[in-house]
Amino acid sequence: MIKKAPIGVFDSGYGGLTVLSELRKAMPDNDFIYLGDNARAPYGTRSFDVVYEYTLQAVKSLFDQGCHLIILACNTASAKALRTIQQNDLPKIAPEKRVLGVIRPCAEMIDTFSTTKHIGVLGTSGTVKSESYVLEIEKLHPHITVSQEACPMWVPLVEDNEFNTPGGEFFIRQNIESVLSKDSELDTLILGCTHYPILLEQIRKFVPNSVKVIAQGEIVAKKLAEYLKRHLDMADKCSMNGITMYYTTENPRSFEEKASLFLDEKIVAEHLDLK
Repeated sequence: MIKKAPIGVFDSGYGGLTVLSELRKAMPDNDFIYLGDNARAPYGTRSFDVVYEYTLQAVKSLFDQGCHLIILACNTASAKALRTIQQNDLPKIAPEKRVLGVIRPCAEMIDTFSTTKHIGVLGTSGTVKSESYVLEIEKLHPHITVSQEACPMWVPLVEDNEFNTPGGEFFIRQNIESVLSKDSELDTLILGCTHYPILLEQIRKFVPNSVKVIAQGEIVAKKLAEYLKRHLDMADKCSMNGITMYYTTENPRSFEEKASLFLDEKIVAEHLDLK
């Protein structure tokens, strides 16, 4: 008999906690294991090869802990590593297991949000350079026009808790004005990094009311719930005790302190080495 196990949620750092939070709201009975590779974050400026190597290490670690299903709650990992892992690695190391990302769910639903069919993507340099959003949206909705904006300062602003400062708002406003200037018909912005929902209050200060701002967590949670309803064999492998465990490759006490910014609750984390 196959042993039931938590759903794995992986991110290079803390941002994936915004996705985990929405997963827990949508699926409160499910168990989750969150793994943050904080010691090697950020991934956004790293090469495709390095991101792939690190992400595969994390996936294997979560498989070792029994996970049958893993969500890459990291746009950079989804952009630079997911497809290779799905196509090349899973058939060899775990053909019965699944690894899903956060980009395709948003690409699938974006047509329902935009009226003008002109959207913007705000992301890390790595995600923007990969053009993963552009390619996925073009594949699913070729009538949609996509403009991208790399926001390299936003993740440090979140993790250093500097986003409420005048300097933090300067960088946020600069990137918002830049993406809006690229397309006058733009009516929807995707926050293409899981850190960015923490900045929502600041982002909305500089976005016209006519422009929707879409965070990924709720979409990913909705799509995962739908996925499990379609794949009952996988749903049956997921344990259901309402428990979440947290692991980090960095100091667990530091992780616990910063995680409260994303989860608004106290947690207990354990250290885990990836190799």
